[in-house]
Order: sequence, then C-alpha cells, then structure tokens
Amino acid sequence: MKEFIKRALPKNRFARSVSVLAGGTAAGQIIIVAASPILTRLYSPEDFGLLAVFAGLLAILGVIASLRYQMAIPLPESNEEATDVMALSLLVVAGMTGVTALIVAVFGESIAATLNTPQLSPYLWLLPVGLLLAGIYQVLNYWAIRRKAFSVIARTKVSQSAWMSLVQMGGYALGPFALLLGRVIGQAAGSVSLWNHAREPGGFKLGSLLPHKGIGQVAYRYSHFPAYSSWAGLLNTGGAQVPPIFFAAFFGPAAAGAYMLAQRVINLPMAVVATAVADAFLPNSVEAYREDRLGNEVRRLFIVLAILVFPSAAVLFIVAPELFAFVFGEDWRQAGEMVRWLTPMLAIQFIINPLSRIFVVIERQRLAMLLQGFLFLMRSGALVIAYLLDFSVLEAVKLFSALSAVGYLVYSVVIMKLSKLDFGSLVVGFASPIVMVFLLFGVYLFMQSVIEEKNVRIFSMFVLSTLSLPFYWGVELRFGFLNRIS
Repeated sequence: MKEFIKRALPKNRFARSVSVLAGGTAAGQIIIVAASPILTRLYSPEDFGLLAVFAGLLAILGVIASLRYQMAIPLPESNEEATDVMALSLLVVAGMTGVTALIVAVFGESIAATLNTPQLSPYLWLLPVGLLLAGIYQVLNYWAIRRKAFSVIARTKVSQSAWMSLVQMGGYALGPFALLLGRVIGQAAGSVSLWNHAREPGGFKLGSLLPHKGIGQVAYRYSHFPAYSSWAGLLNTGGAQVPPIFFAAFFGPAAAGAYMLAQRVINLPMAVVATAVADAFLPNSVEAYREDRLGNEVRRLFIVLAILVFPSAAVLFIVAPELFAFVFGEDWRQAGEMVRWLTPMLAIQFIINPLSRIFVVIERQRLAMLLQGFLFLMRSGALVIAYLLDFSVLEAVKLFSALSAVGYLVYSVVIMKLSKLDFGSLVVGFASPIVMVFLLFGVYLFMQSVIEEKNVRIFSMFVLSTLSLPFYWGVELRFGFLNRIS
C-alpha cells in the first residue's frame, strides 16, 4: 500500500507536498464529518452553541499564543537561530497562558453572561489549558514545516480529529462539557510525535531551549511578527470567529450551534486543507523569493486552488440545505441554508488564505495587518448592520458573506501586485473551473425542468457531482494545468 501511494503521488515537489498534507487533513476531516451525524443526535443545537462560543474564544486567543513568533521558525538559514526562535515562542506561550488563566479566574462569569451563555461559566477554566496545548502544537508544527516533514504533520492532523471525536462521542453523558473537552484534547494530539521528530538528528538540542542571549536577539530581529503579523492574524481569526459569538449573544445559543455545524462540516475542512496547502507553499515560496520567481509560484497556486474549489462550491450551493436536513436531521436545515449563502465567501477565502503567506515571506506584515483590519471591518460591520436593521439570522449570514467576499477580493488584488503577477495569465488559468461551474448549474437547471420531485433532483445532482468532480480534478490536475506549468 505504501508503494502504491508513493507511485500515486505527483512527481512535482510542491504538488507532492500538498498531496501529503492534504491527504492527512482530508483523512482527519473525514473523521469529523463521519462523527457529526452522531453528535447532532447526541447533543442539541444549544450545546453546539456553547461549543461555538468556546471554540471561537480559543481560536482568537490561539492566534496570539506565541505572538506569531512561531511563523519565523522556517525563515533563518541556520538551525541555531531557528531553535532560538522556537524557544522564544514557547516562552511567550507560557506567558500568554498565565495571563489568560488570570482573566478567566477574575472575569469568567461576567464574560459568559455578556455572551448570553451563562451555562459556559463553569467550563471556562478549560480555556487557558486549551491555549497552552494549542500554542505548543503550533510551535512544534512550524519546526516540522521548516524541516519539510509533511508526512509527520499529516499524521498529527488525523490523530487530532480522531481524539476530538472519540472524546465528544464517548463522553456525551457529561453534556456540553464533553464537547469542550474534546476540543481541547484535539488541540494537543500529535504534539508528542512532532516533539520526537524535532529531537531527531539535525533537529534542536534540548539545552538550547533554555533562556539565553540569543533569544533576545531573535526577539528583536523578528519583532515585526508580534508588532504586525499577530494583529493581522487576530483580525483575520476574529473576523471568522465573531459570527458564532455574535449569533449566541443576539440570537441565542441555538443559532450559534447551527452556524457551528456549518463551519464544522464545510468551512473547517476547507480551511484545514487550505492550511495544508499554505504550509507546503511557505518553504517553497521562501526559496522562490530568494531566486526571484515568486510570481510564478503565486500564479500556480492561484489557479490550482480555483480548479479545486470553484466546482465544489457550485455543487454545495445547490445541495446544502437538503443535504444537511437529510444527514443531520430536520432540526439542522438552518445550518444548510447558512452554508449555501456562505459558499461564495468560502470559495474566495479558500484561495486567498494560503496565498497570504507571501506577506510573511517578503516580511510585509504591516501591510497584511492593514488588509486584515479592512477585512475585519467589513465582516464586523456586516453583523452590526444586520443587528441594527433587525435582520433575521439568514439575512445576517448573507450580508456577512457578501461583504467578506469583497474584502477577500481586495486582498487578492494586493497579492497580485506584490508578486508582480500578470492578470492575463490568471484569466486563462481560471477558464477551466469557471466553465465547469456553468456546466454544473446548467445540469441542475435542466434537472429542474425534467424532475419535479425536489428531493430526487437534489439527490441526482449530488450523485452526478460525486462522480464528475473527482474525474474533472484528476484530468485537469494531471493533464491540464500542472502539465502546462511543470
């Protein structure tokens, strides 16, 4: 089986790295998706709402767990300097954990009451624990990225999903506490494997992690990461995590639970795959930037991501409400409606997130922070407008998706300018996925005129896409785009 997988992987080095990471993350997401129909029958939308708020808070804090110093680990040419950055990152994680624990101890009940989730108050002590475990994993993950140990990272993605799902299903008798505990344990799974790999020959020495003069030097050398990149990441993650917190505060935990399921089943897999692509893109883009060929790397990634996501997004827009009602139960149809209208934003986000790593490569964190600030204003502004105009939950989701898409389009224009990318070459590359999108919508409209029963029409479209999309991806990625740019 191992030999078969090796032969099946693409020969192109970047495509091979992406395939390994995406394979691991895909396996992990299959576990999450497979567990979701069970969890939606063990827990109520209100329970998922508590998880949504907790996960949102943990994600926002996790962005600044090490003040983004961990992102500098792949950059130094020497292992000694990279080890100093790693030690600095771990020290910052410990400090941030202590500050979070103090805030939870003093203001925990007030925070839960403000967010309209008083039931969350007894469990907020899990927040600093989760932050510590997530921070350690992030640091070790970037050391593995530095060494291009993508197979090790891929295995950790599977173990994270498996442990999270097992705890959440096995501990259902404990109520929403099991959902939160599973989330925390899932953050840490795989850290031991990353640690053992980091200690292998060619890695770092344990004694070098102790505080010394070199740590202070790298703290100054890479100070633009906490000064700019941490704020950019905080704004980006805040924009993504504000909606469930907003829905819980103004529409109740059940609305936040529906949004949580939408993210868990659709947005989360897309985001994790995009992260896998970004992790593989980062070391290759560092080399490309040094050799003055960054524009070509960006163009390649732009087009390959469009090939992967645009046809999938079209199918998702068509089938999401009926699919969610069938798989998770009628109570969760609202989550499917949310997914339908989030699809345009998710498609563009899937493309832009990996490409945003070029701001790290060219060390333009200040510009990235400004762009993330603009995106955050668009997203939070949409939610504020929806609240002031007394929109329904679904209307708020539509406005949030539309303004977020506009923000990401602005982001894409800046990325093209920075990488000196020829817009015309992108148009040619995007032709294939756009044609596929129109074909899928054309087939659906034809089915509408032929098949009267709505459920049969949706099911037929889902089966058709299940058969056609892998074939399209295989042909295009093997003989089309990748063949042209290799």
